[in-house]
Amino acid sequence: MSDAQAAADTLNMELKYGTVVIKLRPDIAPQASARLLKLAGEGFYDNTPFHRVIPGFMAQGGDPTGTGSGGSPLPNVPAEFTTDAKFLTGTVGMARTGDPNSANSQFFICLAPTPWLDGQYTIVGQVVSGMEYVNDIKKGVGQSGSVTDPDRIIHMTVAAQ
Repeated sequence: MSDAQAAADTLNMELKYGTVVIKLRPDIAPQASARLLKLAGEGFYDNTPFHRVIPGFMAQGGDPTGTGSGGSPLPNVPAEFTTDAKFLTGTVGMARTGDPNSANSQFFICLAPTPWLDGQYTIVGQVVSGMEYVNDIKKGVGQSGSVTDPDRIIHMTVAAQ
């Protein structure tokens, strides 16, 4: 893969703690990868909160409403499950409802290995730099992981831009 192609499949997510670099996986999730690239390129994720953060599990963001039920105006993305990758620390997955084909704009970053998600959620990428900043994201409370006054994505861009 060329450096230009690698940059085109990479997101830079700026948090107040530092920059997180996410390498997308269009090889296993082409539609989900294209969705994140499109939305990041449009500035959709700028100032969106990490509304659900469960210690030892994951940090979820990408909902402009901050409620966990919002998304982009684009149609949902179908499930792209794989056995070629596993949910490990730093894996980025597409959030969804109970309907496997309901992913839209929300994503989550695993704070630890989560093997029970393998084959159940779309793996769209992997944090390759800045995981320490993901670990600093303000944690939620209770089983829902709901966050009061949550940390926000300052700016998310495609590295090739």
